[in-house]
Amino acid sequence: MIPFDLAQFDEVGKGDHTASMIESSTREFLGKAGLEREGAALLLSRLYIRTDTADRFGPFLRWAQARFIKADVDVFTALGVLQVICDVVKSGSSRQIQQESTRLFALAETIDRCQNLSNNSAIRKYKTKLLSRVAIRSLPSLTLAFRKGHLLVGEGNPGRGFVQQDDFEVPEEVENVLEHLFNALQDKDTVVRWSAAKGVARISERLPLDFSDQILETIMSLFSIHSIAAASLYDLPAIAESTWHGACLACAEMTRRGLVSQARLSELIKWLAKALYFDLRKGAHSIGSNVRDAAAYVIWALARSQDSSILAPFSHDLAQRLVAIALYDREIHIRRAASAAFQEHVGRNNLFPCGIDVLGKTDFYAVSIRRNAFLVAAPQVAQHEEYRTFLLNHVLDVTLRHWDPTMRELGSQSLRFICLENLDVLGPIVIKKATRILDSIDVSDLHGGLLALSEIAIAYRETRDYGLREVHMREIFRCLGHIPFDVLIGPRNAIVTAAACRLISITVTLPELQSETTSIPQWRKIVDHGLKHRIPSVQEAGADAMASLKNSPPANQQNLGIILGAIDYSVYDNAFVDAVACILEIVGPSVPIKANIEVRRNCYKAIPRIISTICVDIPRLDLSTEVLASLFECLLNGLDDYSTDQRGDVGSWIRVACIQSLTTSIEVLMRNARTISAFQTYLPPSLIYSAVRGILKQGVERLDNVRQEAGECFLRLLYMPLPEVQNSTRWQLPGSSFLKQLFERDDSVGWNEASWLFPRAVRLLDIPEYRSSVLSGLVFGLGSKTESTSRPLAASLISYVKLLPITSEDQGYDLHTLVEELTARAQSNLTSNTIVLPVLQTFNILLEGDALNKIFDDLMGSRRS
Repeated sequence: MIPFDLAQFDEVGKGDHTASMIESSTREFLGKAGLEREGAALLLSRLYIRTDTADRFGPFLRWAQARFIKADVDVFTALGVLQVICDVVKSGSSRQIQQESTRLFALAETIDRCQNLSNNSAIRKYKTKLLSRVAIRSLPSLTLAFRKGHLLVGEGNPGRGFVQQDDFEVPEEVENVLEHLFNALQDKDTVVRWSAAKGVARISERLPLDFSDQILETIMSLFSIHSIAAASLYDLPAIAESTWHGACLACAEMTRRGLVSQARLSELIKWLAKALYFDLRKGAHSIGSNVRDAAAYVIWALARSQDSSILAPFSHDLAQRLVAIALYDREIHIRRAASAAFQEHVGRNNLFPCGIDVLGKTDFYAVSIRRNAFLVAAPQVAQHEEYRTFLLNHVLDVTLRHWDPTMRELGSQSLRFICLENLDVLGPIVIKKATRILDSIDVSDLHGGLLALSEIAIAYRETRDYGLREVHMREIFRCLGHIPFDVLIGPRNAIVTAAACRLISITVTLPELQSETTSIPQWRKIVDHGLKHRIPSVQEAGADAMASLKNSPPANQQNLGIILGAIDYSVYDNAFVDAVACILEIVGPSVPIKANIEVRRNCYKAIPRIISTICVDIPRLDLSTEVLASLFECLLNGLDDYSTDQRGDVGSWIRVACIQSLTTSIEVLMRNARTISAFQTYLPPSLIYSAVRGILKQGVERLDNVRQEAGECFLRLLYMPLPEVQNSTRWQLPGSSFLKQLFERDDSVGWNEASWLFPRAVRLLDIPEYRSSVLSGLVFGLGSKTESTSRPLAASLISYVKLLPITSEDQGYDLHTLVEELTARAQSNLTSNTIVLPVLQTFNILLEGDALNKIFDDLMGSRRS
């Protein structure tokens, strides 16, 4: 606005024409929805503040009153009018405001009576702002000492200035405004509560100390409005959120202005300690984050306004609570707010224990990522004994009972890391408290308690003291009995079922696996229910629990392979990876033989059933070639299992199972080749050749039943149709035409008939691809003590060798090659009697049968040999 009288711009005889034109043209924009309303409000407020046009403010208020009385009043116009009035009340002269105060209060009452206006949050905000500013302008201005930030903390604070407002009669209108502001602190909209909080604080700092102290008492009484009938903080009604938030904001503004006396500080901190935990579940989400944020704001303001000596008695409790919220609150802005409050106290008062060190571990960036705050920052802070116990109790009492399952999971993991600081002391404490949580009827509590016990079990499992570990595992496992069985398998308790299965998988021990000594007889039903559950995460937990059977007694272990093979992985695809990992852990190529023979046999038998189940779903399951290759490698290695015990050659059970499993697995993949993309990577021809070589080796060895099974499986592979893929002839067996001449599909005589088999079997040595494996099998067969096997084999081999030439120019088999291969086999295994002795026995048989005479008759041959 120009700094001189607007009347100077009026034409002669037209007084106030310029001001009237400005006012009338600007009013038209007050009803606009855009920025033009903001500009119009600013212009009009500046117009009414001028001394030469201040008398226009009264008519403007009468015009506004008339507009507000109408039933169809426009909300945007009302907003523009209130913006003008609020600016004038803020910047206008005291005399102008006091003259129009009655009309201003009447205008506020008119808004209350108009439902269209009172339902609008922006209108209510401006009305609150208007009333608080009118009340402020009716009170004495602040002294210079107040403007420089001196405190009103009273006695006991000699280090800072103390200013006493002169007692005066507080106008009744101010008391009415305060009553309205107290109600506005409970408004449903944040903007209204925020405006009311600032208004209450600004009015209070202009009042006498006793009066402002009464205002603070009234504000703190808002906390108890909904707390009287509530058993705990979490039993408060949802409407309490607005009340607590408004009370916290008002306390923060009062605190920031130094209006909290030392006598009120203890009560204030008591309520703040509760507000920091204000988190009420409402449907699928929670409310209360704004309350916790405002509570952190109050504590931050305390550091800036209170003397260190006054805060000293509360510093330890505040430090622990702020650290707990900074680390374990769900919302990122709350964690940051608590961290900022902690930083403010450390920087200004230096009262918090290990403040600098802890601050470095809970700074803005450390608490920004929830996982980092829980699993990295929290264990680091727990290294300080001043915070360890409080953090532990916070996780057990708050985090593990949180409504969000992710919070409970992260909290249980954080609990384990904290306990690792002193597991011998903290472990039993956590087990005891977590067990009490299991007595709750709340599903969230049960889930949190089970997760905590599982994580503590993991911590104990990492200890080296096996005896102590066994004791704690059984103790934790018994805790499962605190939850009723019907609750564990309830249709709506999926997370509890999953947590129970996980606890079983971690803590099950040999005594618990035996029905005579188990403390929870129904644990197998829980696992079975988890495997059948429709939710994938529960199925995975059930699969983990089932995988724990690998550590069970032999009688229970034998069921493992059968169960893993029976699961329908096309439905429970998430259990496939765990099943394969479990099998590889028992019969994998690099695993030393630990499980008994029956367990391994059943696991080998489970492999083709698994492949058959997932074969048609390979694209959907995204099955890697490495997984399938590892399963085939297990089967190929099983062909070399010659384990023995008091029952004899029990390794033959494994070899028979691997022969059957290899054949079935190859057949399944070949039949479904058309539906498997990149089929050659899942079943390369070289893999089939290796399988056939291994099966033929078993087909010429000493045991009749093994030969019979190998022969039947070999014929299935020999006469198997080629896969329906490009270049399918690559999968044809080497020498297939010759093989089909030797072994017809409908041979009535079985491979267990030695006199029929071996005259044909020795001719397999003519095929280079099978020669090494077949020769190895024949040598083992010659070492048999069963004459029904060794005699036909010896006769057939002698007859075959006699027909061999000394040397072969067309790379065929000859005597020199035979002798060199047998000699090389013995030389490379000189320390193994199971190999050297059969080779020597083979030479003995050939020499006795005069099969090697050609070599000695030939001079070159004798020199070479």
